[in-house]
Amino acid sequence: MITFPKIAKHPIRFLLYLEWILLVIIALSQIFKFPLYGHGRRRHFFHILETSNLLPFNLFLLTLFSIMGIFLPMNKSRYYKIIYTTIEIILIIIMSFLGGLQLSPILCVILVIRDCFIFVGKQNIIINIFVFSLFTVIQIQRLQKLTRLPLFAREKFILVLFSSIIMFGLLIIFLQLLVKAVMSERKSREELAIANEKLRQYARKIENIAALEERNRIAREIHDSLGHYLTVLNVNLEAAWKLRKSEPEESIEFLADAKQLGSKALNEVRQSVAALRDNCWLNQSLESAIANLTADFYKSTGILPTSNITINYSLNYEVKIAIYRIVQEALTNIYKYASATTVEINIFATKNLHLIVQDNGKGFNLKQNTTGFGLQGMRERTLALGGELEILTNPGAGCKIIATFPLEVVNS
Repeated sequence: MITFPKIAKHPIRFLLYLEWILLVIIALSQIFKFPLYGHGRRRHFFHILETSNLLPFNLFLLTLFSIMGIFLPMNKSRYYKIIYTTIEIILIIIMSFLGGLQLSPILCVILVIRDCFIFVGKQNIIINIFVFSLFTVIQIQRLQKLTRLPLFAREKFILVLFSSIIMFGLLIIFLQLLVKAVMSERKSREELAIANEKLRQYARKIENIAALEERNRIAREIHDSLGHYLTVLNVNLEAAWKLRKSEPEESIEFLADAKQLGSKALNEVRQSVAALRDNCWLNQSLESAIANLTADFYKSTGILPTSNITINYSLNYEVKIAIYRIVQEALTNIYKYASATTVEINIFATKNLHLIVQDNGKGFNLKQNTTGFGLQGMRERTLALGGELEILTNPGAGCKIIATFPLEVVNS
């Protein structure tokens, strides 16, 4: 299948159209000769079609020269560019010196336009100097053919040729600046388009990451809060079931606690699903929130954790929720797995903010128990605030959880 070249591939299409207009003008000037001077009484503005044998030859070379403008070797090797430009120069020389082409200096202008896209830097300067020299030689060669002109007319023509040489030099500079400005503007627009596309991709990634983080946050909320309440609720229901006959009054108390825990669990589910940031204890102090946790723990286990909170400044919401959830998860794990008799909670500040939850339970092998969702949630909460989480435990040696937060995030 034959594929035709696409004009859209040209860097600046209006310059390609300008080339074609100039080439059409050159072709018409070759077909309809405009004499510099004439003889006889009758002078015509245009002669009849030229019958010279050079006309088809020049038109063929002009067509070839125009087609080459579509296939600019901008992304080719340096040798390919040199061969391309050499062919163009040879065509100009043949049409100017052998074909006697009128307006042949315009071909030098077209050559300069094309070389602005093909060569850069020193190579472009060298080519432009060569083209300027070729233009000057063509103009001098035309001057040598005007020996029949009177002296005063010849002097005027020399002045015109000299002015055209100067104008051509200025035109080279102008074209260089024009093409450079247009290409720079186009490059900037392309880079801006690429940057915008990258920003859109980053925005989509950030949106996906934010959605994933939100899902993880909700999952942690459900696990930390709902898991805690359901665990204690199950214990209360089991105790009420066992005491239903022997101690019915105490069984009723366990059922009342279970009902209260069920209400709290339902409230936590609603808050987590709605992805709310405000917790039921948001307006409370951290001391009050942890006191409620220890009270619930005491009701369920009969063990009252000792808590020591010594902080002389208020904490921001992110740090408070992280400490609260870590303590909540630690107490849940202690109740479910540790079989501990004493629990200590210490929160204090030195160069950093420290949270320590320690029990005297049976401990565990840290290498075999690091993939649980609870421990993972503790780490994620701590790392999200730039802190560190350390777990010190061994089988039969209890467990000590140490969370450290930098002070710059505590008050931010």
